[in-house]
Amino acid sequence: MAEVTQRARPLSVGPLKASPPLGAALAMLGMDRSIPLLHGAQGCTAFAKVFLVQHFREPIPLQTTAMDQVSAVMGGDDPLQEALATLCGKTRPALIGVLTTALSETEGADVQRVIRRFRADHPEYDDVAIVPVATPDFTGDAEAGFTRAVTALIDTLVPVSDRAGASPRQVNVLAGQHLTPGDVEALRDVIEAFGLEAVILPDLSGSLDGHLAPARLAATTTGGTPVEALQRMGESALTLVIGDALAPAADRLRARTGVPDLRLDTLMGLAAVDELLVALSRLSGRPVPSRLRRERSRLQDAMLDSHFMLGAQRVAVAGEPDRVYALARLVQEMGGEVVAAVATRKAPILGRVPAAQVRVGDLEDLETLARQGRAGCLITNAHGVETARRLGIPLLRAGYPQHDRLGGFQRTWIGYAGTRQTLFDLANLQLESAGHQAVAPYRPLHDHPPAEAPEHGPATPPATGCPA
Repeated sequence: MAEVTQRARPLSVGPLKASPPLGAALAMLGMDRSIPLLHGAQGCTAFAKVFLVQHFREPIPLQTTAMDQVSAVMGGDDPLQEALATLCGKTRPALIGVLTTALSETEGADVQRVIRRFRADHPEYDDVAIVPVATPDFTGDAEAGFTRAVTALIDTLVPVSDRAGASPRQVNVLAGQHLTPGDVEALRDVIEAFGLEAVILPDLSGSLDGHLAPARLAATTTGGTPVEALQRMGESALTLVIGDALAPAADRLRARTGVPDLRLDTLMGLAAVDELLVALSRLSGRPVPSRLRRERSRLQDAMLDSHFMLGAQRVAVAGEPDRVYALARLVQEMGGEVVAAVATRKAPILGRVPAAQVRVGDLEDLETLARQGRAGCLITNAHGVETARRLGIPLLRAGYPQHDRLGGFQRTWIGYAGTRQTLFDLANLQLESAGHQAVAPYRPLHDHPPAEAPEHGPATPPATGCPA
């Protein structure tokens, strides 16, 4: 078990984490025809919108109740009521996620009561699902907010059922915040390769995969998991839970439906992907498809090709706990050393991170620990660019945000193919770094062209390809 330490400073220098409302908004964006509504000041929503737009380079449908100083003192019930009526009347979404912020939580907003009042006053909007989520900025991180949103979706939209297994070829997937849209799409492809159908909560691959929507500017998400699909989750034969952070949501889903679950902390690495495929093969009664067997052999070859570089690599990792664990474990499996792991919040999985030092902190902590551990590579989001520059080592961008690169949001990290590409990227960073000393190729004597004779004196004898 790794010892997890907390930073002693009462402030962050080089903040690493994003806020819980942003993480909850990300989960809501994985639902079809949905609108996340942040109950707070206008600036809270503006920051989250800019953050997500820079990362995905897509229009992000976020709305706000725009609380001001008057509503902060006198109460924010009326702005929330008006916002719900406006959204339902103008855009008619399938789902509105009401996410609290530090302002509304400090003011003491009773969101549940406002929603009940809205339902009583506007029965014509009963077809619009409204899901409240408590996500104060002052506790947790984006991963925690994402989990709270998924849990709230289950509580509100998944009915209590005793029909587990009624659809024997249906599989629920609770997809963690550390999975990219590319990861979710790859996971669905693997499940469907066994002849199974996946109900993914939430499905970012349908809404934030970088597609051109039919409308020039949509007021709601244009893809993702339909609200109606959550009604069928109680009939599935199995629930796949990807990421330890989703344990509370998994507990709630199992309690409401009785569907058994398989909890996987990571889908990076040979052993982790093997475990997933064995479970799907047993459930479907089908052998692992030849395509996936081929991908496995490619990963094995990549492990052989890259182990010379990665076996001696010293890496520092920073991000949300599930992401830190997945990346640190992959580095360890390849024989590398994780000299430092910095996480955004304290979580149970941090105790299993294979790192010399594990700390809950910020980018300054990452820089200090990486320097002490003589790290040769950093893995964190794009905010670590300056940290890597000061340390003079390369950076592999992972997580949110990646505002200085195109396509980072769609990259696939999981599965055999995703793991293979990650190994190649880490090895190439090592090869490109200034301090890497590659073994010079052997060149026999006859491969050297004869040296030209100088103007005066005998020609210099050619160098030999091996020591005397």
